[in-house]
Amino acid sequence: MLLRFHVVACFTLLVFSASAVMASPAPSQCVASQEFTPKTAPEVRAVRLTGQIDVDGRIQEPAWAQAARVSGFTEIQPGDQTVPDVCTDVFVGYDDHHLYVAFRAHDPDRASIRASLRNRDEIFADDWVGIIMDPYGDATQAYEIFANPYGIQGDLLMSSTGGEDVGFDLVYQSEGRITDEGYQVEMAIPFSSLRFPSAPVQEWNLTFIRTRPRASRQQFSWASVDRDDPCLMCQLGTLTGMEGVRPSTNFDVIPALVGTQSADLVDADAPRSGLDDHRLTMEPSVNLRYNFTPSFSAEATVNPDFSQVESDAVRIDVNETFALSYPERRPFFQEGSELFETWIDVVYTRSINAPIAAAKTTGRVGRTSVAYLSALDEKTPMLLPFEEQSATLEVGQSASNVLRARRTFGENSFVGATVTDQRYLDVGGAGSVASVDAKIQFWKNYRLETQWAVSRVHEPTQPSLSDEVEVETFDRGAHTGALDGEQFLGTGAFVSVDRNARHWNVDLAYEHNSPTFRTPNGFERSNDFRRVRLWQGYQFYFDNDGFVERVRPGMFVMTEQNFAGVGKETEGEIQLQARLKRQTYVWGEVGYRRERFNGVLFPDLSGWSVGVNSNFSDPVRFGANVNGGRDIFRGDVPQEGRSRSVSVWGTLQPVSRLTIEPEANYARMRDVETDSTFFEGYVLRAKTSVQVTRELSLRLITQYNHFSGDIDLEPLLSYEINPFSVFYVGTTHDYDVLNPSSQPDSVVQTRRQFFFKFQYLFRI
Repeated sequence: MLLRFHVVACFTLLVFSASAVMASPAPSQCVASQEFTPKTAPEVRAVRLTGQIDVDGRIQEPAWAQAARVSGFTEIQPGDQTVPDVCTDVFVGYDDHHLYVAFRAHDPDRASIRASLRNRDEIFADDWVGIIMDPYGDATQAYEIFANPYGIQGDLLMSSTGGEDVGFDLVYQSEGRITDEGYQVEMAIPFSSLRFPSAPVQEWNLTFIRTRPRASRQQFSWASVDRDDPCLMCQLGTLTGMEGVRPSTNFDVIPALVGTQSADLVDADAPRSGLDDHRLTMEPSVNLRYNFTPSFSAEATVNPDFSQVESDAVRIDVNETFALSYPERRPFFQEGSELFETWIDVVYTRSINAPIAAAKTTGRVGRTSVAYLSALDEKTPMLLPFEEQSATLEVGQSASNVLRARRTFGENSFVGATVTDQRYLDVGGAGSVASVDAKIQFWKNYRLETQWAVSRVHEPTQPSLSDEVEVETFDRGAHTGALDGEQFLGTGAFVSVDRNARHWNVDLAYEHNSPTFRTPNGFERSNDFRRVRLWQGYQFYFDNDGFVERVRPGMFVMTEQNFAGVGKETEGEIQLQARLKRQTYVWGEVGYRRERFNGVLFPDLSGWSVGVNSNFSDPVRFGANVNGGRDIFRGDVPQEGRSRSVSVWGTLQPVSRLTIEPEANYARMRDVETDSTFFEGYVLRAKTSVQVTRELSLRLITQYNHFSGDIDLEPLLSYEINPFSVFYVGTTHDYDVLNPSSQPDSVVQTRRQFFFKFQYLFRI
């Protein structure tokens, strides 16, 4: 115990003025103020520009001389509302169709600017500038629109429930260039890409942001941010004065053509039987979207291609009894996705696996937001959660309907309701969920989060589909694990009170899922539990030139029992996290727990973990995490074992156009008594990308799974005009290693696929 504390502690302690023409904005005098005052809730009035803006990163058109100028940023990370050591100027204007923003990011050390020629949304280890913008001003949702010094875009959607949605995409223009005095970026953001109130004069909450990764990851904001206020969106400044603008009621048409040609084994049971080539198939599809009002739109898709051009990274689940979830990457589900995020996962859009057609409506009236999703799915996965495991079955065609409404009030507070329904068309049966949820901010640093849900399930009468389900009965024998037509109700609950402040942070939560609670359109992978957990931590800040910037010790305790009152798990953990210079983060934790699994009590389980993640340089970044301890081998006969897992990842960027991202994951477990191996293996993965131009890129993914003996190769050529106008040509190759210790011909190809996709956005 003492040794592990020493390991954790020791590991932690080691642990723009461009050349301009006379009509362009004059360069600022970048001099640090002797009497610096952070700007709290600042205001800027936008100016209607009368000339044309050519978005080329030069900021030299005469129209920019008319724009409003913003300066006087505040350092918010790692400094705490301090004066920045570099200056940033922003110019803001608009016309009937666009909001224009230009940044001059002064930097005396031009050579240290981090800028990569990467794909969209891969800029966040670079220098970047941008806007956080809440047009409705109710602190529940904000656009994050950024660009690096080359103008490469990165956009996210911030919400008060789900953090930041990295899959969100927006159509806007941006260009940037590095200059002798730093770098500068121009943006043109179409009003047709945004949602905002219908009003003669707009007043939006926003701030301008600049991130400068050097010895520390410095961040500067126009609107100062108080670390003692947990609501960032409540601390934005204000953009006023935009008159007569509205998002157009445009009609978007996105036709697509997908072609595939695949080859599979002649005999699936004979790996050396060779490949049988199938015919080339061509599948057209179309996605339609119409904005009825500035805040209300409808979208429909027919015969959509919802395949992914990049496979999910393999996750080691050899000792995992519950199903694993994966992030949603399909563009159709992005609009309004933040509305569906709740603490109990009643909406998981990947439960709609291969839709034949889908439709969606999202909108907002005042402070009330609504979203409705309907889909006809061809190959529906059914998740069956139980107390100690879950099972996933395919049940053929289904029809899904999801309705969500949410109303905000006050600052950073809301109430909401969700109803979901899934009907199984091929096998019969259905499942529905109704839930209500709320978040209430009070006393500045405290908030109450809660959700209550009830589910109703009518199982299909298809026992053969569930032959591989290992659970014979559940709910103390009241129901069988087979799909035999049973009907039952279930409940889920979540209640949390937390404090989020500068130093002391606390989260106390209670949650339960009854033995019969299921979420057919969601992803609740276990039930039959009542759980209470408490986490608290204290942050120490070191705003000086020392090696350590921030340290946060913390502790976590949890207890869980099933609905019969039987204790299932009790856990206690001590944690330590630190943020160091050179953008290096280290962490460590040690804990003990007792758990009852499959009727066997394991009273002396333990675990420890140490990790590091560092962006200490532009060409080389890396991270690693090591875990160990005494855990349960969850086989037919559960036994106690010594576990060890290691994850290592990195990014190598020898030149701005070439990126190599290797990753390795290793796991093993051995019997405590005999030292025999329960399992041992690893997964190796590497992604190599070459960015030829901003639009054209080449990518190769290679992956080897030692557990299954699979090798995957996935080359891809991409041409991306914007997030919705894309052209892909690629291939996938699957191999099996039949006998890793024998001759080279033990590697045989088991599947091959060639594909292309052409998709283009027409905005009418």
